[in-house]
Amino acid sequence: MDLPDRRPARRAPDASGVVLRAVLDHGPVARSNLARLTGTSAATVTGVTATLLDLGLLREVPEAAGPPGFGRPHVPLDLDTERVAVLGVHVAVPQVAVSVLDARGRVLDCRRLPYDHPTPAEVVALAGEEIARLVEEYADRSILGVGVAAGGWVDARAGVVVDHPVLSWRDAPLREPLAELTGLPTYVENHGRALLRAEQLFGAHVARARESIVHLFVGNVVDAAFSIRGRVHQGARSASGTVAHLPVDVDPGEAEPCRCGRVGCLQAAVSERALLRAAERLGVSVPSAAVLCDLALAGDERLVELFVRRARLVGHAAASLLDLVNPEVLVVMESGIRRLPAARAALLEEVAQRSEIVGDVAGIITPTSFADPLAVAGGAVALDRLFAAPLASVGALSTAS
Repeated sequence: MDLPDRRPARRAPDASGVVLRAVLDHGPVARSNLARLTGTSAATVTGVTATLLDLGLLREVPEAAGPPGFGRPHVPLDLDTERVAVLGVHVAVPQVAVSVLDARGRVLDCRRLPYDHPTPAEVVALAGEEIARLVEEYADRSILGVGVAAGGWVDARAGVVVDHPVLSWRDAPLREPLAELTGLPTYVENHGRALLRAEQLFGAHVARARESIVHLFVGNVVDAAFSIRGRVHQGARSASGTVAHLPVDVDPGEAEPCRCGRVGCLQAAVSERALLRAAERLGVSVPSAAVLCDLALAGDERLVELFVRRARLVGHAAASLLDLVNPEVLVVMESGIRRLPAARAALLEEVAQRSEIVGDVAGIITPTSFADPLAVAGGAVALDRLFAAPLASVGALSTAS
């Protein structure tokens, strides 16, 4: 007796998305080359590119054409970075960042709005007001949507922050109220998965990141994101990547207690809050890890050592993730590792000592590709939707309008 095949049907790739991603990777590129690069017929490429040109997503670049020859000239195509944009909202603990990104993920503008223990409704109102200003200021562009990135457990499908341990949010809706307030298609995602997608779209190691990647985010919230062969693992109700309670080796006398009641949980040990408290014990009181890193770079060896110790604890977690997933790339987003050579060296040394399978640690572990990753994160959520299904994204804009 043959049993029914209950596996979910795989969707055929959206031809417009396949073509748009090929232009992202190879543009300026001729239509004839697009057919070869995408495995799509010339007729399909002609029809799709005509639509994408009409929508303002592509533009012709005659100046990039080769020397004239026989037959019909081939005018290359590239992304149109002048006619469209997306908006990004990153919900952090001390502030919300609202940014404008072009089609290549470049940050055109970013506004940071500080707050103190806000409610979800207050964040939506604050972001919505800034979005209204930016839409007016960038009236020469078609704004295709809003992407929202936040830490903690984020249910992307429902558009809800299920649990943000530092802001003390539970089941906080963001997508629906922000979409209603702005009139724009709105998408919500965990900031680690958002930045992972940004690495796969525009990062420094795109080809390897699309094969397999782990993204480890270390800030006020600590979480991870995973992708194998281009598919980001969400988990049940988007709960994948919760590494806050991963055990790490800490000095019991200096350990920060975790909200779970234990000592030695990763987030409690390496969060920005823990770092700033350690600095206060040295008599240094600053508002953020970025400012603390500035002082370390200026020559305060005590603060350099704080970042080195933090990097070793991050390395403990990174080694576990590398051995578990064995990715092509592991991106560590942490302020000291990115800016302090001593912290990066400590991270690599720790991973090399702890990992059972990774040989070329320096070749696998890399800092974030972005100068201002939090400005990129929210916009990457919207751009991920755009490059997956451009026609549906523009259709969503028409429906929302």
